[in-house]
Amino acid sequence: MNEYDVVVLGTGAAGLTAALAAASNGASVGLFEKADRVGGTTALSGGIVWLPGNRHAAEAGVDDSREKALTYLGSLSNGSMRPEMVEAFVDNVAPTLDWLDRETPLRLRLVPRYPDYHPEHPGGLPGGGRSLEPALFDTRGLGPWRDRLVGSPRRLRISEIPSGGGTGVIAPELMRRRTEASQEGLGRGLVAALLQGCLDRSIEPRTGMRAVELLVDGGRVTGVRFESGQESREVRARRAVIIATGGFEHDPALVRDLLHGPLAHPPGVSSNTGDGLRMAMRVGARLGGVHEAWWVPVVLVPGEDGTPVPTLLLRERTLPGTLMVNARGRRFANEAANYNALGAVFRTFDIASFSYANVPAWLVLDDACVKRYGVFGTAAGAGAPDWVRRADTLEDLAERIGVPADALVATVARFNDHVRAGHDPDFHRGESVYDGWCGDQTYYGTPRATLGSVATGPFHAVPVHPSALGTKGGPSTTPDGQVIRADDTPIEGLYAVGNAMAAPTGMVYGGAGGTLGPAVVFAHLAGRHAATY
Repeated sequence: MNEYDVVVLGTGAAGLTAALAAASNGASVGLFEKADRVGGTTALSGGIVWLPGNRHAAEAGVDDSREKALTYLGSLSNGSMRPEMVEAFVDNVAPTLDWLDRETPLRLRLVPRYPDYHPEHPGGLPGGGRSLEPALFDTRGLGPWRDRLVGSPRRLRISEIPSGGGTGVIAPELMRRRTEASQEGLGRGLVAALLQGCLDRSIEPRTGMRAVELLVDGGRVTGVRFESGQESREVRARRAVIIATGGFEHDPALVRDLLHGPLAHPPGVSSNTGDGLRMAMRVGARLGGVHEAWWVPVVLVPGEDGTPVPTLLLRERTLPGTLMVNARGRRFANEAANYNALGAVFRTFDIASFSYANVPAWLVLDDACVKRYGVFGTAAGAGAPDWVRRADTLEDLAERIGVPADALVATVARFNDHVRAGHDPDFHRGESVYDGWCGDQTYYGTPRATLGSVATGPFHAVPVHPSALGTKGGPSTTPDGQVIRADDTPIEGLYAVGNAMAAPTGMVYGGAGGTLGPAVVFAHLAGRHAATY
């Protein structure tokens, strides 16, 4: 079939949600994916959605409100948000959740205690309430699509692992039952549930279809031209095309031209090369937020075949007994801050050296930390993996990583003085309740959850790279997802959602799921509007 009411490009959470919303409002839907597998970067994520004022939090006794959410987001925006967009996001959380429960197999549940990323700011929630995760989903109903999800099976909930407040220890019998039931959690669980909803409505993705050009007739977008292998084909859209193709973090030219600051080794799917952005620009879309991304530090962890795999650096830099230094051997940030905020410091420019002041960077760990907690996949007591650099003294470690030995020794001594005092006046590590969330839960709520001396040799170090989970820039839209021109008028028949749209929360990453929460809400709005406009 080469003609539909609505054509959706991309099968991450935004694309799948938009397809379902359009179908539930009576439209025939064509769903297309550039890659051979479905799910995009969503499938590799923790699958959390940040939804302020949600009913699950209210049922748990969390005190949240529209006013608190808008105050919180506004306190972090620095003028980067369009008020009508952030208001549409907050106001449509409840309708979107009701629609998901009514029209899809996806079930979301509260992640207990997960604090906002800036919980001490006005309107923030230190005790959590805005981050929801997908319930484990039985994927057997997906049939052959079960084996065509991005990534590998993930039979966990975020609340069971250290990054979500859990222990990471799952009873073997429980894991066996989940495996037998083909249950998926995290991002793959989110994708699987939404994909099941599409299949139940006879919306079957067509993979290997790269969208390269929007078809336009009389100023209205009427379809898409695809490239599939060596073939080119056109698909018509009677009502609308919804771009949900992800960001452009894997396109070096767009990264160079649009982003402010360094970005290396993005951990998301390699198909995120800005196809939707380029198509939208060619038909006159106004752009927003192109200098921003969902920043994150990564380390390169050898995969099974030895190939380095970009991996989010979260838990290890938060544990007591760690710190980060730059090439001068000096600390440069609160190591336990949320990853998006930490990403900003990698863009600090040194006008004297005419270089980015904190690139390269190193995570330094003492041996007591490594053995007590286990790091980078090793069990407690097992030591560090072989690929982690190691030296008996700080001086020797400095030589191994190429930083001044006297500076590293002085940095560690100063940090250890702060640890003994229970306060980090340099970068305030441990002052926010969020700082200890991925640290030592024994001391959660106090600085000791993340503040610990780097004092026991041998010492270990891992290079840290500035990266991004995805980019935030793209076509500016109305609250209903319609792409707009420079004069703010809609381009008829064209919508954008997810990381393919200008992020509705601007530079703000409100909390865990701050990417997927707005993506799902605006995809629901766009799909509904596209089907009924």
